[in-house]
Parts: sequence; C-alpha cells; structure tokens
Amino acid sequence: MVMLREQIYQKTLRHFFQPVEDLLFEKPEVTEVLINGPDRIYCESGGKLHLTDRRFDSEESLEMAVRNLAEYVGRRLDEHNHSMDARLPPPEGFRVHAIIPPASRAGICLSIRKFGRRNETTLDWMVSKGSLTPEVAEYLRLMVACHRNIVVSGGTGSGKTSLLNALSFAIDERERIVVIEDSSELRLAQEHTVYLEAKQPGPDGKGGVTIRNLFVDSLRMRPDRIIVGEVRRGEALDLIQSMLSGHDGALTTVHASNPLLALVRLETLCLMSDVALPVYVARAQVAHAIQVVVQIARMQDGSRRVTGISEGAGLAKGERYRMRKIFEMKPGLQGQQLAWTGKPSRFSTDVLDQTKPSDWELSAAVWGMKP
Repeated sequence: MVMLREQIYQKTLRHFFQPVEDLLFEKPEVTEVLINGPDRIYCESGGKLHLTDRRFDSEESLEMAVRNLAEYVGRRLDEHNHSMDARLPPPEGFRVHAIIPPASRAGICLSIRKFGRRNETTLDWMVSKGSLTPEVAEYLRLMVACHRNIVVSGGTGSGKTSLLNALSFAIDERERIVVIEDSSELRLAQEHTVYLEAKQPGPDGKGGVTIRNLFVDSLRMRPDRIIVGEVRRGEALDLIQSMLSGHDGALTTVHASNPLLALVRLETLCLMSDVALPVYVARAQVAHAIQVVVQIARMQDGSRRVTGISEGAGLAKGERYRMRKIFEMKPGLQGQQLAWTGKPSRFSTDVLDQTKPSDWELSAAVWGMKP
C-alpha cells in the first residue's frame, strides 16, 4: 500500500518531535508548547506555564525537527528568512512560530499553540468556567444578533480568539460568514463559512497574500458578516471603512489593555495604512464604527476572564473618545466580580425591536426595561 504524503508527514512529525510528542498529541489539557532551545521546554496548562523535563538530544536534532516542519508547510528558514509563521494541516491544526539564530540568541525557539475541539468554546462554556456571567453572555449574544460591530481587546494569551469563537455561535445560521486570518485559528459552527488565510511571499518576494488583499476579496463575496481574527496593520482602515459603509456586525480582536486604548490602537493602525489620512479623520471613523469593546484578561491564577464591556459613543469635545461602561469589575463577596454599571445599553431600541422579551430576561434593566 502506497503511503500518502500526509501519512508520511504524520509519522515524521511524531518522530522528530518525540521529546514533546505526548504534550502535543496525548495531553489535551496542554494548550501551548514553548521550546527555547533544545533543553528549555515549557508548556502551558490551566493557564499557567510550567518548565518541563523534556529535552532534545542536541541543537541539531531540534533544527532537523523545525526544518522538517517548515518544509511540509512550504516555508523557508535560512539566512534570508529568520522566522516563520504557519498553521499545520488537520487533524492537528496547530499554529506554530519559529525563529532561528542569530535573531534568537538562545538557539532555535519554537512556539506551538494547540486548539480545542470545534464546538467546545461557546459562551455557555465560558460561563461555566467563570470567564463571564450569564448576564454578560446574554448581552453579548444580543449584540451579535443585532449586528453590532464588536472588538475583543486584550493582551497576548488573554483568550481573545477563544472569546471571538464563542461570539460566533450567536450568528444566525442563515448568514454567510467570511473569516480572514493571518494563520487560521477560528473554527465556526456555521456551515456557510468561508475561511480566507494570508500567505507569506516566496523566496523571490512574490506570491504573498496579505490580510488587506483578502479583505478586498471578501467585500466582493456577498458577506453577511466579516470576521477578522486580529487587526495588526493597515487593514484596520479597510475594516473600519467597511463598517461605516453598511457591512455591520463585524467581529475582530486587537491587542490593548483597556477599551479606550483599543480604540486608540485601531486609530494608530488606520494611520499605518498607505492611505494618507489626517489623524482627526481616522479618529472620527473609529469612533463611529466601533460600537462594543469587550475587554478580556488573563488573571494571576491563569484563568481568562472578561473584565469589562464598554460601548462606543462617538467623540466628545476636544475630539476625545467617549465610552459608556456597561459592565465593569466591582468588589464582591469573592473578590472582584464583573457587574452591570447601572447604565442601560445605547442599543436598547435595536434589541427591543429585533428580539423577543424571552431573549433578554436575565438583564432586562440593561435594555431600558424594568427588571
């Protein structure tokens, strides 16, 4: 029987990565494996990093493993390409990043992020884990259902992608969704989902496909929703302008430590576009496009929790962003807890017009109704 290329890859992958094979393939509680040279290997489990006793035999054996991986995914690591980002094919689908000397002084460094099962990360699942409250889950479901433009903000490893995936479950099954990512991570439950993934240029500098390229493509694909896994560069301007031109209900993530800074970050990214845009124009567009910012953080115990939700309210005097806090952390019997601020949502009318009372019984006050 002739062995398929994928089967050969499976066997060679396990062979070359034998020192961490069980962490990658047999321990679902491990969510990330971080290799800092052949003899410093960490793993993340339960939201915390642990130094393991795993070792590669030598720098050469680690190099062989990484180059085998790079070859399979069509990437190059050499004097002209010091690093690579890639996604392994199914069934693993791991996201990997590698960087080699001399850019990495400690030797070859490899980060491997694993992902949970397709339908595991839902808002209800996040409630069961204490990441958010039932009231917050209800609020988010209704914001998605009413086609509000939502940004998930947080630091590295805070759970932004997981929350974005959970939000997607509130999208109507009848909608056509286009997902755009640098490296494919999102796994939506809806069948009518088109996944677009950026591509790095080849050794000759040609053949690359950027997030911005894919965004232009997506607008011609009749999307009901556009989900951008993360905005990092000038594609922020394309996303913001699409929100203002009728493509509402967009979802994305951004690196920022609070909702206000999330808007500032988006403004800065818009200015990184090749379009010469005055600062005040970029700020005005962000202020009117972004309607909800959900802040998520990794806590000291390793858990991920939503720490606040604010709604954009345009610009105040002096061209300052106005934010309306809907949920924030407040002192409780068990420490800081996420609670309603007492301010009704700006989008109460949308919720009341487009949903049934049974859909918002948990936090009726948020929707401008008596509890």
